[in-house]
Amino acid sequence: MSEPPPHRSPAERAEPASLTADAPLTTGAVARRLGVSPTTLRSWDRRYGIGPAVRDEGRHRRWSPRDIEVLETMCRLTSSGVPPAEAARAARSGTGGLDPDAEVAARETPRSRAAGTLPLGDVRQECRGLARAAVRLDAPAVEELLAAAVEQHGVVAAWHEVMMPTLHAVGRKWASSGDRYVEVEHLLSWHVSTALRRRTPAVPQTAAGPVVLACVPGEQHTLPLEALNAALGELGLPTRMFGAAVPGEALTAAVRRLGPSAVFLWAQARSTANLPLARHVAATRWGVKGARRRPVVVVGGPGWSGAAAREMPWPAALKDAVELLSAAATGP
Repeated sequence: MSEPPPHRSPAERAEPASLTADAPLTTGAVARRLGVSPTTLRSWDRRYGIGPAVRDEGRHRRWSPRDIEVLETMCRLTSSGVPPAEAARAARSGTGGLDPDAEVAARETPRSRAAGTLPLGDVRQECRGLARAAVRLDAPAVEELLAAAVEQHGVVAAWHEVMMPTLHAVGRKWASSGDRYVEVEHLLSWHVSTALRRRTPAVPQTAAGPVVLACVPGEQHTLPLEALNAALGELGLPTRMFGAAVPGEALTAAVRRLGPSAVFLWAQARSTANLPLARHVAATRWGVKGARRRPVVVVGGPGWSGAAAREMPWPAALKDAVELLSAAATGP
């Protein structure tokens, strides 16, 4: 897993990408920096003339600091709801803005009501690019940025340092804006789920039994469970993912059939956390007389705060859950 990038001062973080890179960049590097898919950059170049001023042999694009400044303006204007053609004219002019009539028109477009910036705070640069791509509903860029984060940092670090901060920012924006940004949250959640599933290998079952992952009855929030599934798979540990709102009877039947080393139960809200069910699963035994076993039950999610958290392991973060379940799965 890659080390975190070195700490940057607030002044350095405030500098646009164009001021911190002197050498010309490839289209892929610029796309990752700005949170725009390479396809989008090529489309802007072809349609609106927003492209590099100089190309090397073979017509490969190499973006200079000045080219990137133009792209930053284009990204800022399109994210605020300005139509791409109008944004391109303003970006090429070097003024960095629109005339007053165009600004009023942009504010009145339906798109502008669903666009804007997200309150991210002090986060990795990848979060800013991912947030910009999500607000623009640029699905190809979101997919590429998430895949790159998982590939570079691993599932646990990508979840804690890229996916979760961006998801939380979308959630805060949604909560403070009424019904706006719902489409951004849905698109981002879908692609986070896709990136996690693509990272989850099929691991053969071992003698110790798999780790069973399930949401309690009535619980629909599966993303944390999907992140845990991917992280355990990354370590080569077998899992059985049952997803959202698993009925209690079905969960108990699966535990008896599989003989898991551990069971992880997720509850986002106290209204869905089911302590009697967790106790019942923990007491479930299998195997021949004299050598019966039962699973380690670990609970996760804010819904378990209280009695369940005092009675059963309740990891605070994904990395803690991975450590607990890894120990249970490998055994003494």
